[in-house]
Amino acid sequence: MKIQLDHIFKDLISIDNLLFAWQEFLKGKKSKKDVQSFQFCLMDNILSLHYDLSTHLYQHGGYETFNISDPKVRIIHKATVRDRLLHHAVYRKLYPFFDKTFIADSFSCRVHKGTHRAILKFLKFSRIVSKNNTKTCWVLKCDIKKFFASIDQSILIKILETYIPDKHIINLLREIISSFHSTAFGVGLPLGNLTSQLFCNIYMNEFDKFVKHRLKVKYYIRYADDFVIFSEDKKYLDIITFNIKEFLQKGLKLTLHPDKIFIKTLASGIDFLGWVNFFDRRVLRRTTKRKMLKKLSNNPKIESIHSYLGLLKHGNTEKIKKKIISKYL
Repeated sequence: MKIQLDHIFKDLISIDNLLFAWQEFLKGKKSKKDVQSFQFCLMDNILSLHYDLSTHLYQHGGYETFNISDPKVRIIHKATVRDRLLHHAVYRKLYPFFDKTFIADSFSCRVHKGTHRAILKFLKFSRIVSKNNTKTCWVLKCDIKKFFASIDQSILIKILETYIPDKHIINLLREIISSFHSTAFGVGLPLGNLTSQLFCNIYMNEFDKFVKHRLKVKYYIRYADDFVIFSEDKKYLDIITFNIKEFLQKGLKLTLHPDKIFIKTLASGIDFLGWVNFFDRRVLRRTTKRKMLKKLSNNPKIESIHSYLGLLKHGNTEKIKKKIISKYL
């Protein structure tokens, strides 16, 4: 039997939790006009939100839409301050519980995880499977097509129900989840909601468990919708690719991106999380390098320069580091 959340609805919507959530939400946003407006009547706004939640009158508002380049263009949906405050309040109570249910090798949007630790685990697995570069190491690399836009809301809610016995919490989560749809009604989560990050990990945790417990894969790493599997046997990776496709389609209504399914040797370089990874080194993608230099030439702020240099220290990037330092510092 699955472990279950021991928080009740009152814990999520309490005034104390909303106040703590506000302090967390406020970080880095104090200069925003909509945040300042909400803060001007902070206690009135929090009491109003608490009343609507406690009387089950709360309704999630709409979204403001804008694009960012990250590096490819992504559509961000921004909720109102009131709704984003609630997202933080929900996240404060749900994340610590659900994080304990996730596998160790899921690295996206988790405390003490992230891209750098995922890359370090990639290096560790590559050394184990290749027996320190004395055997051929094959790597299956995949990602999911239109991941956020394809998440089935009814499946997500059913998964949540297996962990959360309090029906009022489920109804509130249903209200948040159903406030958005992408390609069709009942499909998709918005890029921009803090809760979306958690919901995606809860959703993909079903896939993680399938890979680890049903397929018995030992060397597997996932970051959001990107994942890699290591093996000495290329035929084995061919076989489990079919099993993976079938589970994603039938169990989660997700599809592997057909142009991004690769089975390659480690020696040929594996493109994963912005780096081309080899046994003993990792280098930036050429496109990433070009975009980085272009951005610096257009906007050579000292903060941007140090940010890029901080990123570059995690790979074999001496040439580009010297080029940036000599030109901009």
